[in-house]
Amino acid sequence: MRFLRTVGLPFCFFMHSALALALAHEQAGAPMAAPGVASSRIVRFAAEDWPPFITGSLLADGMSGAMVSAIFERMGYVVKYEYFPWKRAMQFGLASPRYAGFLAVWRTPEREKLCHFSVPVGNTQGVLAYLKEDGVPGATLADLGKLRIGTVAGYSNGEQFDGMVARGELKTEEGLNDATNLKKLFIKRYRVIVIERHVLQHLLMGRNFSKAERERIAIIDTVFKERPVHVCFQRDAEGAAQQKRFNEAARDIDTARLERDYWKRLDQSLASAPSSP
Repeated sequence: MRFLRTVGLPFCFFMHSALALALAHEQAGAPMAAPGVASSRIVRFAAEDWPPFITGSLLADGMSGAMVSAIFERMGYVVKYEYFPWKRAMQFGLASPRYAGFLAVWRTPEREKLCHFSVPVGNTQGVLAYLKEDGVPGATLADLGKLRIGTVAGYSNGEQFDGMVARGELKTEEGLNDATNLKKLFIKRYRVIVIERHVLQHLLMGRNFSKAERERIAIIDTVFKERPVHVCFQRDAEGAAQQKRFNEAARDIDTARLERDYWKRLDQSLASAPSSP
């Protein structure tokens, strides 16, 4: 267990120049289109706004957005992301002919029946967040049995956690999204919440939370394993073909390096920015 490092989010990251993304694509091995030339081949995905992985508020639609766009650029496509609440993003992504699928998605046995999953387009690390003044809630999931745990409706939190919830061994309450759950944690509606590490940091650095609130948060990062997220292509013949082409194109791109470079640029920006009040 260790405390979460929190710093202010600089405006400069949101306004990072297009050159930075071009360099990231070049480093990843993706060819760059000629300046001013827009591709007529467009592929659309539904998504939930889930910063910093997939969001219209960050450069290249977040880290996973940047990775997916780089891979499709290799194939000669421009990607358009359209944002909805999670359940609608799933519905549209799975069924609407407008979309090739949706992202970013954790892979589960149940979802295998719904999607043709891509290769990973980012890695996540779940943590348990709690208030320092309330003390450490426990070191293992078994220690949390009597506590009210905040989760997000429709999210999978890993086979062990989800299995314990199904068996009644953990007491959870589903919130609308991570931001709502974090607010409920501060007013002590929840004793602890399950949240992804980068998502928590991004929320705490936003304008909706103060420096004093950020300093109240601590995390336990030893309970959940790192999990990749994927593109969920529609489960039909065209979706299978798109998945195959996407996965083949991804082999020519150093996606691990692209991911490292994206987080590095973000961390550097955060480290040099003053904390918000």
